[in-house]
Amino acid sequence: METDTALQLWDEGQRRLRDADPVDRTQLERVTDAVVDELRRRLGGAFTTDELAALYSRGSDWVLDVAIATAPHHPNAWDAQTVGGAAFSRYVREAVDWSGGRRRTREELERQSEPLDRPMRG
Repeated sequence: METDTALQLWDEGQRRLRDADPVDRTQLERVTDAVVDELRRRLGGAFTTDELAALYSRGSDWVLDVAIATAPHHPNAWDAQTVGGAAFSRYVREAVDWSGGRRRTREELERQSEPLDRPMRG
């Protein structure tokens, strides 16, 4: 799956969470937080948006397992598309190539890593 497609799906999950019935939202938020914790465990340290999208592409059936374990008596919080999408949408903000709500280009990342006392390239 292309990273841009994954980003759109994740944004849709975040939107669905935001628009959820207030009665369900508390449990949906709890599950989303648990999925973020699991993403952190699975990816470990620094990662890129492409690496996160690759993890997503390999399958996210485990999201339902996390949802059921986190909110066993709240089946409305088991919507894996919503909580999974929202969790990935939140976690992508920690990617090394993410800044200001978007993915940074390779050129931007290279410029960032240049020492400040060296002149910038064109």
